[in-house]
Amino acid sequence: MPAGASVPAAPRTERRSPAEPDTPRRRRRWPWRTALALLGGLALLLAFPGFDRPALAPLGVAALALAVRGRRARSGLWLGLVFGLAFFVPLLSWTGVYVGSFPWLALALWEALHLALLGAATAVTSRLRWWPLWTAALWVADEALRGRLVLGGFPWGRLGLSQTRGPLLSLAAYGGVPLVSFAVALTGALLAAAALALARAWRSSSDADERRPALRGAALAVAGVLVVPLVGGLAWLPLPGSSLTDGGPTRTVAVVQGNVPRAGLEFNAQRRAVLDNHVQQTMRLAADVRSGKQAQPDLVVWPENSSDIDPYLNDDANGEISRAARAVGAPILVGAIVEGPGDHIRNTGIVWDPDTGPGQTYVKRHPVPLAEYVPARSFFRFFSKQVDLVRHDQVAGDRVGTLDIGGARVGDVICFEVVYDSLVQDVVDAGAGMIVVQTNNATFGFTDESAQQLAMSRLRAVEFGRTVVIAATSGISAVVAPDGSVVRSSSLFTPATFVEDIAQRHSTTVAQRLGAVPEWVLTAVGVAALVGCLPPVRRRLPRRIGGTR
Repeated sequence: MPAGASVPAAPRTERRSPAEPDTPRRRRRWPWRTALALLGGLALLLAFPGFDRPALAPLGVAALALAVRGRRARSGLWLGLVFGLAFFVPLLSWTGVYVGSFPWLALALWEALHLALLGAATAVTSRLRWWPLWTAALWVADEALRGRLVLGGFPWGRLGLSQTRGPLLSLAAYGGVPLVSFAVALTGALLAAAALALARAWRSSSDADERRPALRGAALAVAGVLVVPLVGGLAWLPLPGSSLTDGGPTRTVAVVQGNVPRAGLEFNAQRRAVLDNHVQQTMRLAADVRSGKQAQPDLVVWPENSSDIDPYLNDDANGEISRAARAVGAPILVGAIVEGPGDHIRNTGIVWDPDTGPGQTYVKRHPVPLAEYVPARSFFRFFSKQVDLVRHDQVAGDRVGTLDIGGARVGDVICFEVVYDSLVQDVVDAGAGMIVVQTNNATFGFTDESAQQLAMSRLRAVEFGRTVVIAATSGISAVVAPDGSVVRSSSLFTPATFVEDIAQRHSTTVAQRLGAVPEWVLTAVGVAALVGCLPPVRRRLPRRIGGTR
């Protein structure tokens, strides 16, 4: 070749970045990704009470992770929304049983929008190394946001609440529901990583140099999938067993489910009948105590709304509750609606002594917006006149629900409060030796709401190492041991009474000591990964950290 002649440059083969616009061929994959997100949401639904297949929860996470893998944020938004609607619309169907479809679908859409954000964030971080870790941390971050954003949030349907049995449940004792959610999400993301690695190995079956790394990646991901539940299984070893009487001095606790005249919103119009049902059921218990069929209780627990007649203002209600307490010879924790201040009402737990009458009280600290009070009533009335079914707004209490009753220090939470981490943490920190959930599920009929709420109590029992007693007007009432097992439970819309000796525990779990720290740390990890995907930050990261994989 003559000196000075230029050498033609070799043809340059460009590799298309995942961030570049989709070709028509790639667009045709959208329906498959959407279908995968839809199936993932349904798989997660099947993990929750009503279907009770906790092992399917990681498959739901894996489906979403595969659907958004390598996509843009806007694609992730869509896929996350599809996943969220497939999950939340059926999960929350109980909210519309008696008030119509609009409140139900509006709530489901609001909750699904959070999973749309999760889908976008997962899509963006899926190009990073160690993306299964970031995916799992982002699930915790998303649930932390959903449990706090707007009117106190609504953390129903968190991943961790699906694990009512199996090895991952034990992790609640070390990091609460957030750590269980993280473990479920990590297992699912690792399953997705294993599937991708195996697909890569199959595609490169003719090239040994490419196949070996893919098989190695698949093996590592599968090992991770096995390690997570193994850690959970080992975590059970130092935890308390299913005995109600181990771990402290015992108190004999009676739970009374008096039932309501009929399911639905109209039970409230029969408030005297509801009170009478609980009085009569307690009188039967007193007769059984006298005959020796039941042990003498140290305390009796009635549910939320067991007296919707204010016993401070109504002498007849006051007299009936006092009659029941004297007959059974023990103080009763009564769930009552108390009038005031002004036109407002208070959802109150009252310790009713057989000799001295009403004493200590706990006022519900987290009334449910649009169900127990209506903020911006004229605005929400524009969408549904059903808001006017809430005639009197409930006001929130400002004191922790720890009460001394019958020689026990009881941590009282009312109805949906059991789903809020901090409210349950507060009563245990204040010295509760057992947890009581007073609830009224009559307004949700024969739906899965009661079973979903029971699942939350099972997580709380493990998280704090305490027996949890649930008293419901119409079911499900239950006694849950510190290992999360259900010792006693009632059927829906039937009267029931349980009497059990329950240890008043004073031990402290790791989860109680750490409080919200695991949630905030995992949230910070997820947010840091997301920030690391921003172009200005990404350019500064070393390739071994910020590179795709």
